[in-house]
Amino acid sequence: MDEQIVELLKQYGQLTINYSLDVVGAILLLFGGWFVAGWIRRVLRRALARVQAIDKTVSSFLSNIAYYQVLVLVLVAVLAQFGVETASILAVLGTIGLAVGLALQGTLSNIAAGLMLLLLRPFKVGDYIDAEGLAGTVEEIGLFATQFTTYDGVFLSVPNGQIWSRSILNYSRLPTRRLDVTVGIAYEDDVDKAMSALLALLESEDRVLRDPEPQVLVTALADSSVNLNLRCWTAAGDYWALLFDLNKAAKETIEAAGCSIPFPQRDLHIVSGELPPAAAGAGAAAGAS
Repeated sequence: MDEQIVELLKQYGQLTINYSLDVVGAILLLFGGWFVAGWIRRVLRRALARVQAIDKTVSSFLSNIAYYQVLVLVLVAVLAQFGVETASILAVLGTIGLAVGLALQGTLSNIAAGLMLLLLRPFKVGDYIDAEGLAGTVEEIGLFATQFTTYDGVFLSVPNGQIWSRSILNYSRLPTRRLDVTVGIAYEDDVDKAMSALLALLESEDRVLRDPEPQVLVTALADSSVNLNLRCWTAAGDYWALLFDLNKAAKETIEAAGCSIPFPQRDLHIVSGELPPAAAGAGAAAGAS
């Protein structure tokens, strides 16, 4: 009896040692694989960044794919450490992948949308876009979501599927943009004099491109003013600064030319006298009721 107990203890001790080594090896493999995956992602991202033909968005996407592939291989190796056959592992992964794919159809659609964004490239990292209200500077296009920084410095993460299904306005794609500033003058003012002064303002501004030529147009005969439109083209990077400066300079130029920017106003005409007989009768009936 004692010999059987001793033999069982020996077998238990041997199993404990064997499985302890397997567990320690699996833990070391997990940490090592995680470290190697991160290292490969960093190296691949730096290597692709040196290739001018590859956009930063694509390099980030490819490096992330390599990272997750290494993690999957590490997981398979860890399971094999415990004696699980590779064929069985692949079969299990395939089954899990199918089940997860059915359960996470929205997530897979985000991955597909991310691939389409990378292939068709309606925008790239660094562009300022507006996707029907989702606006900001693109920081990263990931497997599942695109990350933005809004104009007021707020982090914004949007699933790729939501961006792909919307109309995208890319304000950074083209090198130049048209700028319009509208200013109103009074009907009593000299329109030609005001237009000449505003055109001289545009021609004196270095940030205004000469081709196409800047223009000053009468766009509307409004209720209280004659609306003049300052239309010019400028580099995309100068758009906002030039817009704010022209708004200020247009007011100063109009005033210097002897014109004014009128306030909205209405003329009220009061007709005095007795009411017509029909109106007087209707008023008396309304008072009696």
